Amino acid sequence: MAKTKPGTNGKHNNNGANLGFEAQLWATADKLRGNMEPSDYKHVALGLIFPKYISDAFEAKRAALLKEEPADAEDPEEYLAENVFWVPKEARWSHLQANAKQPTIGKIIDDAMLAIEAKNESLKGVLPKDYARPALNKVMLGELIDLVSGIGMAEEADRSRDILGRVYEYFLGGFAGAEGKRGGEFYTPRSVVRLLVEMLEPYKGRVYDPCCGSGGMFVQSERFVEEHGGRIGDIAIYGQESNYTTWRLAKMNLAVRGIDADIRWNNEGSFHKDDLQDLKADFILANPPFNISDWGGDRLREDARWKFGVPPVGNANYGWLQHIHHHLAPNGTAGVVLANGSMSSGQSGEGEIRRAMVEGDVVDCMIALPGQLFYSTQIPACLWFLARNKNPGNGWRDRRGEVLFIDARKLGHMVDRTRKEFSDEDIAKIAETYHAWRGEPDAGAYADEPGFCKAASLEEIRGHNHVLTPGRYVGAAAAEVDDVPFEERFTELKETLAEQFAEAEELGALIQTKLEGVQL
Repeated sequence: MAKTKPGTNGKHNNNGANLGFEAQLWATADKLRGNMEPSDYKHVALGLIFPKYISDAFEAKRAALLKEEPADAEDPEEYLAENVFWVPKEARWSHLQANAKQPTIGKIIDDAMLAIEAKNESLKGVLPKDYARPALNKVMLGELIDLVSGIGMAEEADRSRDILGRVYEYFLGGFAGAEGKRGGEFYTPRSVVRLLVEMLEPYKGRVYDPCCGSGGMFVQSERFVEEHGGRIGDIAIYGQESNYTTWRLAKMNLAVRGIDADIRWNNEGSFHKDDLQDLKADFILANPPFNISDWGGDRLREDARWKFGVPPVGNANYGWLQHIHHHLAPNGTAGVVLANGSMSSGQSGEGEIRRAMVEGDVVDCMIALPGQLFYSTQIPACLWFLARNKNPGNGWRDRRGEVLFIDARKLGHMVDRTRKEFSDEDIAKIAETYHAWRGEPDAGAYADEPGFCKAASLEEIRGHNHVLTPGRYVGAAAAEVDDVPFEERFTELKETLAEQFAEAEELGALIQTKLEGVQL
């Protein structure tokens, strides 16, 4: 399949999110929130976008049936056959909109949600049903219904639903930012997800996320296939999430997009109850929580997943990497977001596990990310790319004995006072470098670029004691130091110091956790 530059399909640019009105809608919706906590309001606002979406899809299908075969318009099977949810009369958006100013609107919405769940087995237990609670301002609720009613009104049916889906996604990001650290638990920044997807190119096969949050990895994977001329049905989606509230968000997020997926919830999580233990995925995309110390590793000392060494009880990072490697198909590839410390830590046997993974030739590419990309943490992050087979015989070159290092810390731009994003050009630069290094057809020739990328041999990595920090390998940029303006050098020094302080803070938190467990 011919490659196209990310975000240049003629539909939209700027990370695909901004039609211009999402920010205005968000500002209006956020104003309606008043003193309500973002974590509570999130379910109020997103919960209302969902019935608007499925009602619009239902009404479009119903209008088509009334034209073609009126008798079929009241047959739920006609809708389900095309992945359209059946919406009972009392749950249709027109009914909610007509009653938006009624003092009983909260109960009317709850009844609508119950009616939708009763008619659609896949939504059982998913939708919020606490709009009638006394603490919820009913005037605000009516105004929010009016706001949502206007989304996509002037558009044709398909585009209207696409706009609703994009508003839903924009709101997810907005709530993640408003909630700060807790928000990061359900939402991976869009540009980071796009980078993972553009690098792995999940055109066809099984896509898996063992800690799927609100499902952003899946949305981007399906969008990638669609934008590159593939068929949506060519990928099968699997996921698991331990937080019930987040699982509900994922189910709604995917339903808004019309994406069929097998997303499992259990409160024990992927480590202790691997609901998809027989799954071997062609692509795995994951953003596990960083440096989790209470992951119950002491109960998994003899687990078959620990092929490269038993991960420490006090940090789940190498548990996640090995769980993900365990679930890869014979030619599968994975992209994983982790804290920077995972690239160099030697604590509690982590260095030995990393050495075994490098010597086992499963590490394909390492990327150092710029700071301030994430809502949830200031800890510097990186991307690990794993491959089961570096010589898959699919037209790519034999990459055995090599690891690609990319230092992307100088890329990205500030989108507000506290957060960065990758541009389309940044994503293209990184992804195209990886594709060229893998030797993909039509990807161009690969060449090391001082200060940005380096293909290192296992011998070189051994010389660095199996530390995988890209800065150790890519070296300095070709420009002489004297040619770099003082402001740039000063900014780079500040970023380096910030990373070092963050890593020290990360280590300090780990030490504190250990000390708290010591009994005198």
